[in-house]
Amino acid sequence: MTSEIDRFRRAAKRLKKAHAAGAPEARARAAAQLPPDRLAPLRHVDALHVIAREADAESWPRLKTRLELKAASPEQRLRRLREALENGFHWAVREVLALDPALARADLGIAAALYDRAAVQAALAADPGVATAQVAGAPPLCHLAFSRHIHGDGQEADMLALAEVLRAHGADVNAGKPEPGGSGHMLSPLYGAIGHGNNMALGRWLLAQGANPNDGESLYHATELGHHEGLEMLLAAGARNDGTNALLRALDFNDHEAVRMLLDAGADPNEGVADHPSGEVMTTASALHQCARRRCDARMARLLIGAGASLTARWDGRSPYATARVFGNDAVAEVIAAAGGAGPLEPSDALLAEAAQGRVPAGRVDPERLTPETRALIRNIIHLPGALAWTRALVAIGMEWDRPDSQRVPPVQVAGWEGLPEIMGYLLSLGPDLGHVNGYGGDLLGTILHGAANAPDRATRDHAACARLALEAGLPLYRGYLLFTGSEEIAEMLADHAEAHPDRVVDNL
Repeated sequence: MTSEIDRFRRAAKRLKKAHAAGAPEARARAAAQLPPDRLAPLRHVDALHVIAREADAESWPRLKTRLELKAASPEQRLRRLREALENGFHWAVREVLALDPALARADLGIAAALYDRAAVQAALAADPGVATAQVAGAPPLCHLAFSRHIHGDGQEADMLALAEVLRAHGADVNAGKPEPGGSGHMLSPLYGAIGHGNNMALGRWLLAQGANPNDGESLYHATELGHHEGLEMLLAAGARNDGTNALLRALDFNDHEAVRMLLDAGADPNEGVADHPSGEVMTTASALHQCARRRCDARMARLLIGAGASLTARWDGRSPYATARVFGNDAVAEVIAAAGGAGPLEPSDALLAEAAQGRVPAGRVDPERLTPETRALIRNIIHLPGALAWTRALVAIGMEWDRPDSQRVPPVQVAGWEGLPEIMGYLLSLGPDLGHVNGYGGDLLGTILHGAANAPDRATRDHAACARLALEAGLPLYRGYLLFTGSEEIAEMLADHAEAHPDRVVDNL
């Protein structure tokens, strides 16, 4: 593999050198593959793209992946295929199968994830029991549900027909798979379809077959999809908000319709929120506190108060009004005050409220005297409007800028996961521990890549810029990350960085 990749890299270097010297052939080759704004000067990454296109690959990352897969063992290719199907890396699925078509039928899990009806039916004819047998830690229906192939080359008719075949042979629509990390928490096929895969057709089929809508995951994640189809079908099937944090998650997006739907279905705006079934510590804010701290608008506050939200409930030692002030949510503070919920602020809260306006107050806070939730304030505001000036002001008055949360995720990693390079760059300038590994097992770059594939606002964020900042800060590049990204832009950048800095590529975190 290395020699073949090196051969292409040397060809790119020769092309770049010849192009810079004005060689007509080199200039013609580059012009045939690149737009005019990438020709002067011809960068190394652009030369690699030309070489890749001439080798019938769509980009250098795809050619490099193809070459690496060619040298990989069958087990490594199979693992890459499984990861690509679950994470929606459709181009990687195509590359693996183009190189090794037999892997499409490597096991029943892969066949199910690819909606291969013929392969599954053949396996069932030979042994009907495989419909419920574990394959790579999950039954076949679970592999089907967690596959994002529906957004790639998969066809809905094949997917649903395959689900019917598995069900007819005894597949349990509620038999899930363990959550990564060893918590023992099980992830259901319904969550795989709706929450993970945004696969409404399969979600609707699972509910019709008796899938449990109260699986502890699906309702919560249905609020993240940017539409209400999943939420609507879950509530119609009897999903309950109790203990799911779904109402609070809908407030994270200031989603009036989702909040209204949940309230109409019986959600209690004053419910104390349960920890996640996996053991992850969750917030205990009421809905009105959440509305205040997530900077929802006045309309949302009125909606919650109209549904009976308490004006006096305490969370983290504060009323909803004090919370709105500490989080700089003047609109919600005014609504609460108009409803009779105003009150004086503690001295430390007055400093925090001033900082929330992006101003540095005269005075300092002592983090040791604050609650754990308040000490994590910077981590919790990174995604909010105006967070950069707000964070600068908080740092200026003594707030902890590198304090990790309960899952050991520090603010700089939150900024990276969210895809917010400006605030991430500021936090990097303060000198965080770049070697820090969070509770999910990821470093800063791995967290950025996970956000690029999973953050709800990823389409409007800039994870590529965040990845670039991390690498420029000197973060080592774990070799596995060269394959683990569905973004070709990021994949190309990582490949280029590995080419320019081979000494920074490491085999393990």
